[in-house]
Amino acid sequence: MSQKKLFFLLKKLFPINRSITGEGFLESLKILNKTSKIIKIKSISSGKKVFDWKIPKVWSIKDAFISHAKKKIINFKINNLHVLGYSSPVKTKLYFKDLKNKLIVNKKIDNDAIPYATSYYKKNWGFCVSRKQYLELSNIKTKFDIVINSNFKKGKLNWGEATIKGKSKKLIILSTYLCHPSMANNELSGPVVCNEIINFLKKRKNNYSYKILFLPETIGSISFISKNLTILKKNLLCGFVISCVGDKGNFSKINSRYNNNFADKILYQTFKKYNIKYKEYSFLDRGSDERQYCSALINLPFCTITRSKFEEYKEYHTSKDNLNFIDYKSLSKSTNLLKKLILEIENSIVPISKIKCEPMLSKRKLYPNTKSSANKIIKWKSKKILDFLSYSDNTNNLESISKLIRLSLNETKKIFKILKKSKLIKLN
Repeated sequence: MSQKKLFFLLKKLFPINRSITGEGFLESLKILNKTSKIIKIKSISSGKKVFDWKIPKVWSIKDAFISHAKKKIINFKINNLHVLGYSSPVKTKLYFKDLKNKLIVNKKIDNDAIPYATSYYKKNWGFCVSRKQYLELSNIKTKFDIVINSNFKKGKLNWGEATIKGKSKKLIILSTYLCHPSMANNELSGPVVCNEIINFLKKRKNNYSYKILFLPETIGSISFISKNLTILKKNLLCGFVISCVGDKGNFSKINSRYNNNFADKILYQTFKKYNIKYKEYSFLDRGSDERQYCSALINLPFCTITRSKFEEYKEYHTSKDNLNFIDYKSLSKSTNLLKKLILEIENSIVPISKIKCEPMLSKRKLYPNTKSSANKIIKWKSKKILDFLSYSDNTNNLESISKLIRLSLNETKKIFKILKKSKLIKLN
C-alpha cells in the first residue's frame, strides 16, 4: 500500500468515535475490511463472564458539552476526546468549584493538548480538557450547563479476525487494538499496518497459518483467549502485539515474561539479520494485551513490537497524537519489518522431539558400541545429536539451536537431516 493510500485510510478512520463497544468500533472494522475483504466479526454478549471479567454493556453517545451563556466552551462534537470514555448520562448546572472535580487535565503536556481518559468498568462521568480550557472555565463565576447525552444497553462486544490458512495448522498471530477515538499513532498505526499485512499474506503460499486480530483493548484479548485457549495452546507458534508503529522513533521490543519464547527469538533474529536498530524493554514495562497473552496460566508465546513505546512519548493519549504526528515513511518501514519477520518465520524449521527422555541412539547406529579412536567422531556427533534434541521443544528454529549447541548452522542442518531420517523429530 502506498503512503498516499495509508494516509487516506488513516484520515478516514481518525474522526470516528470508537470505544470498547459500539458502532464506532464496528464502523472502523468495516472500513478496514473494504481493502482486506476477509475480516470476520466475532462477538460475545454483554454480561457474560470471561475469566475474572464481565463483558460490559454497550455504550453510545450522541452529544456532550459544557456551556456558559449559551456558548459551548467544551464540545464533544468538535473533539471526541473531550468526554471521559463510558461517561454516564448527565444534565445539570454547576459552579466551577463543583465542576472541577469532573474535569481531567494533564498539567505535564502542552497548554492546548486534550488528554484521553476512560471509566469502562465504574459508573462515572467527566470531561477531558486542555490546560488552556481549564483556565478559561476557572475564570467563570456563574453556573455552567452540563450535558452528556449517552446511554448503556445490552448488546455485544465485537472484534475482528482475519484468517489466512497455510500448509500447516501451526499459527502465527498479529494482534492490535482499535478501541480509542481520534489518536493516530496509538490507535490507528497498528490496525492500518496489520491490514496491509493481510493483503501481503493473501498473495503468498504460506507454510504457516495466520490470524490478524483487531481488538478492543484488554477485554478483547481476554475474550479471544477465553474462546480459543485450547486451540491456541495446541497450535500457536508465536504471536506479536502491534502498537504505536507510526512515529519516527526506532523500533522497540517488549519482551515476554522470560524473554525466551519463539516470538522473542525470531524477532531478535530479524532485527539482527537486517541490521535494524531497536530498544528493548522488560516484560515489567508491558502494555495491556501482552499482559493477557503472557499471563501466568495462559503463557502464550507473545512479545510486543512498537516504535516509540506507549506512555513514553509526550503526545501519547492526547489530542496531539493526530495525523500530523504520523510519519508515513516510518509507517511503511513498520509494514516492511512485519513482512521481513513473516519471511523469517516462513523460512524457519522448528523441530520437535518425538521421544520422551533421550532416545536410544545405539539401536539406530548413532552411538558407538565400543571405545576406539575411530569411534570418537561418532561419539562427538552423538553428543551433538542429543544436544540438538534437548532444544527441540517447539521454541527454537535451526538458527537458535545452532547457537545453543555451539555448532555451525551447516553442521546443525546435517544433524537435522540425520534426526529426520531416523524419525526422532517432527516439524511443527
